[in-house]
Amino acid sequence: MKICLVTTFPPSQGGLSEYGLHIAEELRRNPFISLTILADKISPAQPELDGFSVERCWSMDDPASSLRLLDALWTLKPDVVWFNLLFSTFGRNPVNAFLGLLTPLLARLSGRYTHVTLHHLMDTVDLKDAGVRHPRLYRTAGAVATRMLLLSNSVSVLMPGYRRILQDKYGRDNVHVRSHGVLTRRPEYPDFSRRGNPERRILAFGKWGTYKRLELMIEAFKMVSSAVPDARLVIGGGDHPQAAGYVESVKEKCAGNSAIEFTGYVHEDQLPNLFQSSSLAVMPYSSSTGCSGVAHLACAYGVPITCADLPDFRQMAQGEEIAIEFYQPGNAENLARCLIDLLTDTEKQQAMAVQNFSTALRMTMPMIVQKYLRHFELDQRTEALRRVTRFRRLPTWVPSKALMLRMMTRNSPGWVHRSAIQRPSWKSLDRKNLLHGNVNGSRKLGGTGVPHNSDGVIAGGRGGALRPGAVSPTGNGNHSEAHQSQKSEDLSGAPAAHVADKGEAGYSERQQPAGIDWVRLAPLGQIHPGNGNGGNGKSGTSGAGAGSDAGGREGTTQATGQTAAGERDGVVEGAGLRFRGDREAS
Repeated sequence: MKICLVTTFPPSQGGLSEYGLHIAEELRRNPFISLTILADKISPAQPELDGFSVERCWSMDDPASSLRLLDALWTLKPDVVWFNLLFSTFGRNPVNAFLGLLTPLLARLSGRYTHVTLHHLMDTVDLKDAGVRHPRLYRTAGAVATRMLLLSNSVSVLMPGYRRILQDKYGRDNVHVRSHGVLTRRPEYPDFSRRGNPERRILAFGKWGTYKRLELMIEAFKMVSSAVPDARLVIGGGDHPQAAGYVESVKEKCAGNSAIEFTGYVHEDQLPNLFQSSSLAVMPYSSSTGCSGVAHLACAYGVPITCADLPDFRQMAQGEEIAIEFYQPGNAENLARCLIDLLTDTEKQQAMAVQNFSTALRMTMPMIVQKYLRHFELDQRTEALRRVTRFRRLPTWVPSKALMLRMMTRNSPGWVHRSAIQRPSWKSLDRKNLLHGNVNGSRKLGGTGVPHNSDGVIAGGRGGALRPGAVSPTGNGNHSEAHQSQKSEDLSGAPAAHVADKGEAGYSERQQPAGIDWVRLAPLGQIHPGNGNGGNGKSGTSGAGAGSDAGGREGTTQATGQTAAGERDGVVEGAGLRFRGDREAS
């Protein structure tokens, strides 16, 4: 699969350049993907990062950026064009930004599959707080630009509330919700030995100057430092593109305070040390423009978070189960109280840190990119099937029907093409850990690790009662009643390692198989010997039962002399009951 990723890209410091880098790193690792990055031009020119194919073909505030991108796409002919966008990606000038946002629609009209990852919506941005002089005009232009972006093949947003807005207000159903991701492959467990030792560091990180301002944080820190003398405020990051010189001006005002440190721009390699040494991260924002990348970075290193109580952040915390302590926006005293309470409560810090780390494990970048690739492949193959279906409806006398079909589907992935989605191999499984070397997959039976004889009688248990998971995967059943009794006696002393005593106390409520009716199962304390033929799904005289193999095929035993549907050795199920595993297999 050939993918063109349209994004700002390092060494450029444009918005979303770091996010574009992490997407590109995951795509580059996939051997079935050919990736080309269509990035913004930088001046002066700098060396590109090793291992990436980068074409810098468009510029910030260039009205011809869309045409330059279309020319590059015409030359490369990718299968997927993936746009990583903010509304300000193509320019700070509103006209240039609007023209750049036409690119996804024009790329689709040129025959390319286009996908847009949209990080915020104009409908939710506080334009007055962002310093916009004509908010009504911006809002109207933003609504038109949003409709143009929704004409792409598919759009991804990062919060469920954004999807509801796009569906309810704009009436589009090609919108999907994706997690932001934690911008790392392997989240790091919090290193508590470095936190509060020798000082308690408060980290404020971001691009400052618009809705992210430091005055409130510095005012609150004066109250914090009087209550917590060893507290230290670390301000990381540089100026927002629309607020040049802001951080330097704040640094001059704090020149006499040794407890406040300014790091400036932080390189990717320095992020682990910066976050791991911080007791908590603070987000002193006056408004929000979508899902916070700083919050997800804090999760990647297990750092507790304190931030303004804004609707987007509330939704993010609830939807992704991020541990955040909220304060009233614009209230320095309330912010100081939240920081003091959290800095002096070590147990709460650790609980929030572990929760954020566990959240990060569910949102690693390999998982995020894998979901995108699955969506791209499914969408393209579905569209190819739609085209084939249309041609099949044409009358047989239509000339050149096959030639027309090939022309219409020339850009669609063929069914013989290798999928870009990497799947785990069954060969990596360890056969030694399972009974008799049984494995899952390849239509082989899954061993339970419970001693049993060849007739499917399980060892252990009080009075022969069936237990959760006590399922025999083998047994041909062609044995006499005497042989059956002898086998049962031989196994009576063999322990079943995983069977819990005392009323199954070893199983938690979530682990216990839900498909077993213990009230109905209680009378089945004795397994009647019969002739044993119910085990393989053929005729038997021991009553009704169901047989199923690990591949999902079932057989039901009949009355004496009748042949059942199953032909393979299966799991014996008493009184017509089926275990949960058999339901899922069928």
